[in-house]
Amino acid sequence: MPSAGLAPRRVVQLTALLAMFALFTTQLVTALIPYVPVFIAAAAANLALDIYLQYKQPGLLSLLGKIRFDVTVRQLLRDMLVLVGLLRIDGIEPLAEQSPLTIALFAFYMLHFGCQAVAVLVRRTRSLPIVTRNIDTSKLHLTAAPPRILSRRQAHRLLTFSVPTTVGLLVTAATTDAYWGGIGLAVSITLIGAGALYLATWLLPKKRAKNDEKVMEWLDEWLAAYKPTVAMYFSGGTTSAYQANMWLSTLSALDGKPLIVLRERFMVQKIDATDVPIICFPKVATMFSLETSTLKMMLHPANAAKTSQVLRIPTIKHAFINHGESDKLSSCNPYAKAYDEVWVAGPAARDRYQLADIGVEDKDVVEVGRPQLSPIRPYAGAPTGTYTTVLYAPTWEGWDGNPGNTSVVLAGENIVRELLADPGVRLLYKPHPMTGSQNPQAGAANERIKAMILAANTKRSGARPGPEAAAELERRAAVLDQLTARKFRKSADEQERMMLQGAPDGDAQAAVAEATAAWETAFWGSFPEWEHQVITSSRPAIFSCFNQADLLISDVSSVVSDWLSSEKPYAVANTAGMSEAEFRASFPTASAATILTPEADGVAGLLKAVRAPELDSHGEARAELKEHLLGPSDPPSLARFNAAALDLCAQADARRARMASRVDADIPGQRIAEEAAEEAAQDASESNGAEDSVTA
Repeated sequence: MPSAGLAPRRVVQLTALLAMFALFTTQLVTALIPYVPVFIAAAAANLALDIYLQYKQPGLLSLLGKIRFDVTVRQLLRDMLVLVGLLRIDGIEPLAEQSPLTIALFAFYMLHFGCQAVAVLVRRTRSLPIVTRNIDTSKLHLTAAPPRILSRRQAHRLLTFSVPTTVGLLVTAATTDAYWGGIGLAVSITLIGAGALYLATWLLPKKRAKNDEKVMEWLDEWLAAYKPTVAMYFSGGTTSAYQANMWLSTLSALDGKPLIVLRERFMVQKIDATDVPIICFPKVATMFSLETSTLKMMLHPANAAKTSQVLRIPTIKHAFINHGESDKLSSCNPYAKAYDEVWVAGPAARDRYQLADIGVEDKDVVEVGRPQLSPIRPYAGAPTGTYTTVLYAPTWEGWDGNPGNTSVVLAGENIVRELLADPGVRLLYKPHPMTGSQNPQAGAANERIKAMILAANTKRSGARPGPEAAAELERRAAVLDQLTARKFRKSADEQERMMLQGAPDGDAQAAVAEATAAWETAFWGSFPEWEHQVITSSRPAIFSCFNQADLLISDVSSVVSDWLSSEKPYAVANTAGMSEAEFRASFPTASAATILTPEADGVAGLLKAVRAPELDSHGEARAELKEHLLGPSDPPSLARFNAAALDLCAQADARRARMASRVDADIPGQRIAEEAAEEAAQDASESNGAEDSVTA
């Protein structure tokens, strides 16, 4: 469902477009009459509106481009209408005065198109076959980007450089003196000409990076010097980077030389702070540089269309590690059989693959635990404070529209209503960021839940932290932003960012982890203990919410599996239309949970059990389920993960050794030996047959 602010926004956008067309119409009519005051006002307002929309509402103007009414057509039409007006105004000689102005205007547009051609050439020379981060690229001779208005923003350049022309011609219309129009055109021509010449300097050898062939030679040299052993491969959309980011700390802790391999250029800046070198291969042909490198294995946190391309490299072993485990069918994708191994948290996932019968052999499933869960604090008993903190973290509705995917639609409001009715509850509501993206009903329910929580806060009162708490949060946020926000000039392009993001200086990942922990402490300390919270931003992360909560209410998702590492009480909403017995049997992660109906029956009893552990009948079951889902605590998950990585690297080494020991002559020789053996066997068979006939 569209948000409440979307309708007024569309009204504003529609009004702006209607105003532009009205100004074009007014400019045309007043140019033909002519009526100079209104003509000048309409022309000036038309250009000003276009410039404003271009800078503030570029998405709106993109709609005009779809109907071939782009910025070039609009500006050309405005200028032609001005020339029509000058023809109709008495006192301006068409041949002696307007003709030179028309010729000069034609020259301005020729220079504009010439500048655009130079911009295309510059962009092509600055687009490298690879993109890197955390790698010293000084040998590539990278340079800073040219001004964005010259190289990348054709619309801004045309409109901005047209201002002197329009002003000069309108002054000419007001004074009937062509001198002013000539000055305006001279200024515009000078600006566009000088801009084109300045932009062309980026085509000179001094400002050009190495060509594609030299770049790939440099990459081969870097790979030979760095000697990577294990890489994480990732490809995805703009909102999927979290699937890779959750594995950064684990990757950097492995024995060997780690590497991150990406496929989309934009994804380079989506990866969180890390010291691990990053290489993006936009084209599959360039990615095959890895085949001759020392890289032994790749970790895959997600299945993507481009994954099949890297699986073609025979020298590399591949392990699917997923980005979370749950009882959903998506956790057992048949594509998993394309990998050499499938790494899972514990026995539950192993069983899940075998039950799914999708072609993944049991010998290829490796239990490694979940190394990312180490920040989650274990259960410390019943809550001791005034309030019981409950985290309600429902998942989203999914692609298939199954009502059992999310509890938000059928049960969310009932659950929240029951929780808010208990004066001893402090609620943390953290919905999935994609809630409402597929089902408008989920989006509407999500908004109602947030409104309920905000309304409940108005009915509570009590002491609040002093101003020093807010100041501390602001200070910690500034430190964290400084470490995590990669700030570049607005004109910075991909090549300039590569140049600035060379070899890391210090342990950036550790610094960010320390700053994040300090920020989280300040964040939770900036609110009173009685205040409910709606958390929709990426910070604080879900694990930080885990550590604040005494109880989790969620759906069938990886959130439940991760929560179980704490062994705290939890509940799962059953909106699938199953009986409780069927639900528990179908979703093993819910076997140690309190099952809530869509009506939220049982919330009151659940809260009692949390506050009085002797009433908690699921404690032992949670401990058993934790080990079943996540594997044993000893050895630690990271140690098991690292051992699995070393083992797969050893398998890659063994294969390379076998391939190196084989020479071309082996295969024909083997065939000749096999043929000779077959002939000998056939002769023996014929001889035995002859002897049998003689005996008979």
